[in-house]
Amino acid sequence: MLETSVRNYPDRPVLISDQRRITYAQLLNSVYETQATFKKLGVKKGDKVALMLPNIPEFVFCYLAIVCSGAVAVLLNTSSTPSELAYLLDNSDATLLITQGSHEKKYRGIEKGLSSCRSLYLTDHPGSAAEAAAATVQNDDSFVQIHPDDPAEIIFTSGLTGKPLGATLTHGNLCAQLNMIQPIFRRQPDDIGLCLIPLFHSFGATVNMLNVIQAGCSTVMMDRLTMDSLFAAIEREKITYICAVPRLYIGMVFFDKAPKYDVSSLRLCVTGGSAMPSEFIPVFEQKFGVRMLEGYGLTEAAPACSFNRMERDAKPGSIGLALPGIDIRIVDEKGNDLPRNATGELIVRGENVMKGYYKNEAATAEVIRNGWLHTGDLGRMDEEGYIFLTGRKKRMIITSGFNVYPQEVEDVINLHPAVRTSRVSGKEDLMRGEIVRAEVALKAGEKLDDKEIIRHCKVHLSPYKVPREVAFVEKLATP
Repeated sequence: MLETSVRNYPDRPVLISDQRRITYAQLLNSVYETQATFKKLGVKKGDKVALMLPNIPEFVFCYLAIVCSGAVAVLLNTSSTPSELAYLLDNSDATLLITQGSHEKKYRGIEKGLSSCRSLYLTDHPGSAAEAAAATVQNDDSFVQIHPDDPAEIIFTSGLTGKPLGATLTHGNLCAQLNMIQPIFRRQPDDIGLCLIPLFHSFGATVNMLNVIQAGCSTVMMDRLTMDSLFAAIEREKITYICAVPRLYIGMVFFDKAPKYDVSSLRLCVTGGSAMPSEFIPVFEQKFGVRMLEGYGLTEAAPACSFNRMERDAKPGSIGLALPGIDIRIVDEKGNDLPRNATGELIVRGENVMKGYYKNEAATAEVIRNGWLHTGDLGRMDEEGYIFLTGRKKRMIITSGFNVYPQEVEDVINLHPAVRTSRVSGKEDLMRGEIVRAEVALKAGEKLDDKEIIRHCKVHLSPYKVPREVAFVEKLATP
């Protein structure tokens, strides 16, 4: 896919970041250089290589160098705490961690206790660039033979038991997914996208990196965001499409300086990751004169399963129709199909569905049964095939597009010596979809305030998992 776009569009910018404009030809050369460097570090086919980087060009160089080597890219959240990082590196059997110098201290604090990860590569280290430049740039043996069933990436998703599970996506899964979404998004080589969702997120990696290369178009990479910088980038770079989470679009609607910017270049906005309040879609479309498509997916499906269509009117509150090549059913507790408009669990089947959870056959068997991925989401399907989500079968919180399983947060809160027990749930929030809320019951005679619970959680949990509200109770309510 990469070589095809390089042949067709060698001089077209593919990555635009700060003052850097990287063409397809330059991208391929950087991938070869990075791949040669990784080879010197001992990376070979089948190895797990952890990638913990923000939205910068080096993420793309490293990701493609890893998968083109036949190794597996383990995508890690840059906000991972040391304890989370240690678990993720050990669970994935990663042998190398690629990150920036700002995270070196985090790694050094845990490296002696790691079971497999013995190497650290810093993309912004003075020696890293020199190593890459000294590497022999050749393409005669750069790309190894890769089978569609070979794993390409592992992305961790919160597990029901409180420990994250590594969803293993194959080269075949990712290629199938790209072929499913491209006819929906209809990206053209002259399109210029905005890369805002973290590339370590399955939605970001698919729509803002791989689909960009497939279409031969360009993307503007932004790691830090303000509304002014967002609108300025749209005007300056003539952005034609945006793929992002609802929080961004709601912020755009409420941004009082929006009229001073020229956003007439926008042709399509795609929203996913969490539910968009249905009343905001027509408001957004009218205010900015651009079509918005909402879809649905999950990491285990690489990630998109359904989307609304450009050529058809959207139904308020619907996540659209099943993507081409995906089967979606609504079933009861026994797996029997339910009639139209009846509420049950969404299950999906397609070539985009993951190989399984890494090193966890039991968890895989729980969600993939007879070839069908059981999503844990509840919904209904109308006579025309439009799907509407109605709730969740599993305890899960979705905040700003990230999944949080309450059990993981409860386990951390319960580690505090003053805490007897706790219960974590989601609370509706306009900007984030939901926020994490904790009810805490203390041991007899103990006194704490909410700030202490939050400080305790920040030591062990990524910021998006930390409760934003804490209530102290004598006894937990029965769920």
